[in-house]
Amino acid sequence: MAASASMQSLLANSVVYGAGKSRSARVIHLVPANRYRHMVVRSMAENGQEEQSSSTIPEASKTPPPPRTPTPSPPPPKKVSTKFSDVFAFSGPAPERINGRLAMVGFVSALAVELSKGQDVFTQISDGGVSLFLATSILLSVASVIPLFKGVSVESKSNGIMTSDAELWNGRLAMLGLVALAFTEYVKGGTLV
Repeated sequence: MAASASMQSLLANSVVYGAGKSRSARVIHLVPANRYRHMVVRSMAENGQEEQSSSTIPEASKTPPPPRTPTPSPPPPKKVSTKFSDVFAFSGPAPERINGRLAMVGFVSALAVELSKGQDVFTQISDGGVSLFLATSILLSVASVIPLFKGVSVESKSNGIMTSDAELWNGRLAMLGLVALAFTEYVKGGTLV
């Protein structure tokens, strides 16, 4: 509504200034009369048409606008399925979240070990990192799946900056970062830093 009124006021101003040079003008009301009483749009009469005098604001437009209806409350959240096949479906809530959480932990820990010990990712894995990776994977997977099987959706716990979408994007970027780190170290033949 505000954008429409702004555009109409721009149109009205440009038409009024252009029409001021003419001999005859007729009044056309493009904007709501109750809000912009001082604005009048004038245009030139075309050849062959009779000149019309300025008319006053129609009585119908002097009535106040109808009261605004209150906005309805949002619909209740939909039920979340707790079936194993739904939770672990390709588009289900578990796979991408678990992989993203593991990638975030893996990326940060890989960089931390690389900075502290000077080992690349492949050396970290071969020096006993597999058992630590498996233990972390099992712990985070179980911790991520328990609320989903209880019917708690991730979106219901989202607020402020820490939203479920932000977690998904951080997980996606961490997955890409972990792969890029391993690939760069493989091509370079050593640590990244």
